[in-house]
Parts: sequence; structure tokens; C-alpha cells
Amino acid sequence: MKILRCKEVTVKTGLPRTTIYEMIKEKLFPAPIQLGPRTTGWVEDEVEDWLLEKVKERDTVACSA
Repeated sequence: MKILRCKEVTVKTGLPRTTIYEMIKEKLFPAPIQLGPRTTGWVEDEVEDWLLEKVKERDTVACSA
């Protein structure tokens, strides 16, 4: 299992930090895990699953158009 820090998540998703945290609050993006008192990270597989879901949503919309 690999843990991604915030900068890696922003690069991987193309989303800014503030958008990621807004989406977490709305339960639209995987929540980070607490690694230490002031350190969080994301499970890479969860972020990749989220990205794959976005691709599926796009493909579903494209097929039904």
C-alpha cells in the first residue's frame, strides 16, 4: 500500500488542494488518513479508484448521448 501526500494527490488528480478538501467535506472524494499529529495522506488505491470512477462516468454519459 502506498500513501500519497497532498501535493502528490493534487498532481495525480489535477485538482487544487482547496477543491480536494471541499469535495472531502461533501463526501465526493476519499478522505485522508491521519499519519501523525500534523500529517495526513491518502491511500493511493482509493485515489486511483476515484479517478477510474470519473472515467466510467464520462464513458457512460458519452455512450448515452
